[in-house]
Amino acid sequence: MAASVAAVAGRLRRAIRRSPQWRGPSRRALSSEAPPTQAAAVRDAFLSFFRDRHGHRLVPSSSVRPRGDPSLLFVNAGMNQFKPIFLGTVDPRSEMAGFRRVANSQKCVRAGGRHSDLEDVGRDLSHHTFFEMLGNWAFRGVYFKEEACSMAWELLTQVYGIPEDRLWVSYFGGDPKAGLGPDLESRDIWLNLGVPASRMLSFGPQENFWEMGDTGPCGPCTEIHYDLAGGVGAPQLVELWNLVFMQHNREADGSLQPLPQRHVDTGMGLERLLAVLQGRRSTYDTDLFSPLLNAIHQGCGAPPYSGRVGAADEGHTDTAYRVVADHIRTLSVCIADGVSPGMSGAPLVLRQILRRAVRFSTELLRAPPGFLGSLVPVVVETLGGAYPELQRNSAQIASLVSEGEAAFLASLQRGRRIIERTLRRLGPSDVFPAEVAWSLSLSGNLGLPLDLVELMLEEKGVQLDSAGLERLAQEEAQHRARQAEPVQEQGRQLDIHALGELQRQGVPPTDDSPKYNYSLRPSGGYEFSTCEAQVLQLYTEDGTAVASVGEGQRCGLLLDKTNFYAEQGGQASDRGYLVRVGLQDVLFPVARAQVCGGFILHEVVAPECLKVGDQVQLHVDEAWRLSCMEKHTAVHLLNWALRQALGPGTEQRGSHLNPEGLRFDVATQALLTPEQLRAVEGTVQKAVGQDEAVYMEEVALARTAHVPGLRSLDEVYPDPVRVVSVGVPVAQALNPASQAALQTSVELCCGTHLLRTGAIGDLVIIGERQLTKGTTRLLAITGEQAQQAREVGQSLAQEVEAAAARLSQGSRDVVEAQRLSKDMGRLTDAVDTAVMPQWQRRELQATLKALQRRANTAVRKLEMGQAAQKTQELLQQHSEGPLIVDTVYAESLSVLVKVVRQLCKQAPSTSVLLLSPQPLGQVLCACQVAQSAMPAFTAEAWALAVCSHMGGKAWGSRVVAQGTGSTADLEAALSTARAYALNKL
Repeated sequence: MAASVAAVAGRLRRAIRRSPQWRGPSRRALSSEAPPTQAAAVRDAFLSFFRDRHGHRLVPSSSVRPRGDPSLLFVNAGMNQFKPIFLGTVDPRSEMAGFRRVANSQKCVRAGGRHSDLEDVGRDLSHHTFFEMLGNWAFRGVYFKEEACSMAWELLTQVYGIPEDRLWVSYFGGDPKAGLGPDLESRDIWLNLGVPASRMLSFGPQENFWEMGDTGPCGPCTEIHYDLAGGVGAPQLVELWNLVFMQHNREADGSLQPLPQRHVDTGMGLERLLAVLQGRRSTYDTDLFSPLLNAIHQGCGAPPYSGRVGAADEGHTDTAYRVVADHIRTLSVCIADGVSPGMSGAPLVLRQILRRAVRFSTELLRAPPGFLGSLVPVVVETLGGAYPELQRNSAQIASLVSEGEAAFLASLQRGRRIIERTLRRLGPSDVFPAEVAWSLSLSGNLGLPLDLVELMLEEKGVQLDSAGLERLAQEEAQHRARQAEPVQEQGRQLDIHALGELQRQGVPPTDDSPKYNYSLRPSGGYEFSTCEAQVLQLYTEDGTAVASVGEGQRCGLLLDKTNFYAEQGGQASDRGYLVRVGLQDVLFPVARAQVCGGFILHEVVAPECLKVGDQVQLHVDEAWRLSCMEKHTAVHLLNWALRQALGPGTEQRGSHLNPEGLRFDVATQALLTPEQLRAVEGTVQKAVGQDEAVYMEEVALARTAHVPGLRSLDEVYPDPVRVVSVGVPVAQALNPASQAALQTSVELCCGTHLLRTGAIGDLVIIGERQLTKGTTRLLAITGEQAQQAREVGQSLAQEVEAAAARLSQGSRDVVEAQRLSKDMGRLTDAVDTAVMPQWQRRELQATLKALQRRANTAVRKLEMGQAAQKTQELLQQHSEGPLIVDTVYAESLSVLVKVVRQLCKQAPSTSVLLLSPQPLGQVLCACQVAQSAMPAFTAEAWALAVCSHMGGKAWGSRVVAQGTGSTADLEAALSTARAYALNKL
């Protein structure tokens, strides 16, 4: 709870008085003795001001993990949690529906996606991936421009004490293309508040018109800027506060329509405000960062932070300080909110942030192992008071950061050696090979993000082969796309002649049993063993057996043994890399492994010479393998759950899985019902929640012949065969007397599996379709993706409930009814295409179909009523005659057409053309020509003549037509209409 305004303002003034006066860019180490209350005082002053003086409700910051909004990786603005209000989709029964004026400090992350500052962090003195956004909101017109500007000015000048002559203001200068005039209302408000015209700036839509997205609420904004120069020389302005006035709606056709309810949405970055109040040119020189920078200095022994940038920052030491300080804040906040480093989406971005922080701390600051985790308590101390979830989860945050740091350090050290070795072989003008960079990257094998590789090369003055990298990225995307197809890519194979030669030479089949050599660590993570092997044979791309391959060649590689899983049983091949024993600094990327007559062929890119007889060490891509293991165990649980829901006779017809997702083909007479789909997911969730052990054992094939409930496919199995049993030891599952195989998942399977089911996290069936009569294909995802799908489904369900409630309340006018009908259509499109539970999609589709019918009926009734009223008014104004040309206000083209039709129905010998002026200068046009006037006179030609005069377009038939245009001179358009008609009549 924020303190009272008076108390906070007093504490704030005392804190700021203790703050050093303006000294420009810092050139000294920041002291941890700076008063720790300054940032808290500034934040509390904001919240208390709006609560106590202006009656705002204080709303907690939402999680930085977006709930049910797949368009965002992270929450990146204060308004995100209020989107349902702006979009008009808020459930009228919810707490949010009662919000009128609120304020908060929102945690925001801008990394990845459309709005990302990740690449800029550290390079300058202001960018951050995590920041706090102070904001106040007024919903549904409870107050608007005048009150918002007055409050902002009062807070900045009276509470924070910023001199008025240091503040400048910008406002929207209009957009003639969109038919928008300048926001003179905001300009006049600022003038009345005492801002001189000389400190006011007018900008166009790029700077001062804010839009939520391609469609939706939008409006002009006015920004308050602070002059760093303080009147000395030319102004140096930085944006401090943005006040957005949502008064328009951007329609799907790009047009703007006025909103029935207007809103205020403001945002001011706490870090930047604090720098202004503390007289600093850098946000990193404030007390939000000084404890961290001091802890970094003490923990790694680098020279003190001195705020240098660019060429002045020799050794990039200060850049590293800023990167580490920013990134550990982001990591701490995200992990506290449930986003952990991972392999896709937001978790992947967080993994990149963690690895950037490790790289900068170890390479540039010479930090010891475990250093990043030691900074977490400092973050908790500076931010935990405002965001208590940091305090609650501090131990987990430190553990995850330390674990990720240790894992990446090993990769980083090897990557650094590989880069150094490669650079020694390059000429002065050579670019760094794309194949080597790719083999180091997250998309390749070692796990170094490509942006880090590029940065490491940039620091050494070496350019990366960007074109080659783009080619490799495209090949990877194509390979993944092919993996997702029902017919699998065959890849490189050994033909009958090659297999015959191997058999003639007595080469034994590849021993791939090491692929099962993995175990669970006490921490819950998996440890995968490496495998040493000998090169038995090499094959060129055309299948020719060779004794060696040279630099840059793609080849097939046959080994005596391998720990790579070769693609079979529906599970995607492993990928990874191998190194020659004794030469650890050259990676040979392995793209995939294929089974060919008992031999396993590895597809390899050879950056250096590789020859028969070489000893190599193989490393699987652990994240890739683990994701496949999760999916494969999930497939077994899905198979079992389907039998539980559909009956014991249910048969599997095939499956395929890779790290992106899984598909499962099942014999059914019809698509599953929503109830069956939901039941299947529930059964899997129960097994996952119980974190059951997964048992695997090779047994004689004969032992499996008569086990009740044992699942197998109609194919030939090896002898001995591998049995996978969930929750029950294999010996017990195979005991005919136990009936255990009827109570859990027991299958014959050669795949790699989890050792406990809990790591699956969750499973969601996101799609289904009938492949052939009697076979249904299910698409499913697991883990974090599944959780996000559930949240999207829940969010859409709430929107549908809210729309139904609004529909039940009834619409007062045509515009409101049309907007509700459009919302039903938008929701239908969203439900059709969203990644969400399929059972929920089917239920919502049925609900929306009924709601859409009701909404359309309501629109028609209102339009007909409005059209009837306007028809009578026009008939009273015009005497009987062959022609009616007039203007009438209609809220839509649909209403205007109905008015025209009703007029012609009541006056059959009359031809009618009506124009309806709309906001922002648009004009609607509708016309109908009497049957007696045709064919010389047609509605389509009439509308085209009038709309062309207005610079617009028209369409329709000989009888009825419509169109749009823009004009400020309606009389001229009406004259054109009359003249054209009289010429034809």
